[in-house]
Amino acid sequence: MNKLDQLKSMTNVVADTGDIEAIRQYQPMDATTNPSLLLKAAAMPQYAGLLKESIAAAQLTKHSGAEQLSLCVDHFGVGIGAEVLNIVPGRISTEVDARYSFDTDATLAKARHLIELYDAKGFGPERVLIKMASTWEGIKAATALEKEGINCNLTLLFGFSQAAACADAGVFLISPFVGRILDWYKANDPSKEYAPHEDPGVLSVGHIYRYYKQHQYDTVVMGASFRNTGEIEQLAGCDRLTISPGLLEQLANDQGTIERKLAPGQDSGLSERVQESEAQFRLAMNEDAMSTEKLSEGIRNFIKDQRTLETQFAALAP
Repeated sequence: MNKLDQLKSMTNVVADTGDIEAIRQYQPMDATTNPSLLLKAAAMPQYAGLLKESIAAAQLTKHSGAEQLSLCVDHFGVGIGAEVLNIVPGRISTEVDARYSFDTDATLAKARHLIELYDAKGFGPERVLIKMASTWEGIKAATALEKEGINCNLTLLFGFSQAAACADAGVFLISPFVGRILDWYKANDPSKEYAPHEDPGVLSVGHIYRYYKQHQYDTVVMGASFRNTGEIEQLAGCDRLTISPGLLEQLANDQGTIERKLAPGQDSGLSERVQESEAQFRLAMNEDAMSTEKLSEGIRNFIKDQRTLETQFAALAP
């Protein structure tokens, strides 16, 4: 078997893309999208019709101006998600507007709206994961949504405090980032090189995985944001890994051997569960410069791509 097939035998592989053809080719269990991926998809000729349909759907509502443009993005994201769900057997992750990352109530309203849009297309909440940033407000929103039967994917997760809070909240899935953690360390010390097994992003996800399994949390760990296949191979055995088409292709073309690195029963080094109050969570994040900086940067970039997409919709609207 090639490395991709070997990986699938020990880890559920998720496609990190809105590219339908790539999803058909690599046959992942699930797929994930975000504002940056939606922006890329909007430039693909095959989605020109969906862009116009999204504008028409938003214009049928009572909303106008900025709110209507936000609805255009919602319809577009759900439209792509629905196409993906016709291919994958599992779920699609669709992201809440990142501008609501520090507003629990707005996140709840947007999440419920996205679920309604999927329902109108014939897909129930069991086929969808609502993505939101791993801020304190996002985690609190996820706590409420999970109780309503709306499962969540907590993204832009860089630090252990975020992971511990998500597990304590009972969220369905987390997406701890690997490559962006490595980016931070390399930017702060350009002279240092990291072998795959020393990669700080790999070490972070491995620690989170072992902690979850040791303390029997049900929350799924899905490594994300990979820079190379070496990072992926070092996390073989993780519950899920969401991988870009380019790296999926590299794995599919490699006939080497993958060794399982993560498995239940491994010791995390933390004998007790970590449960933090809001104040403790915020202090821990403040003490973790990497997590704080990458979380803020990720939210800013998603907001930027959201606004760019809305500008495109505004230009297309009749």
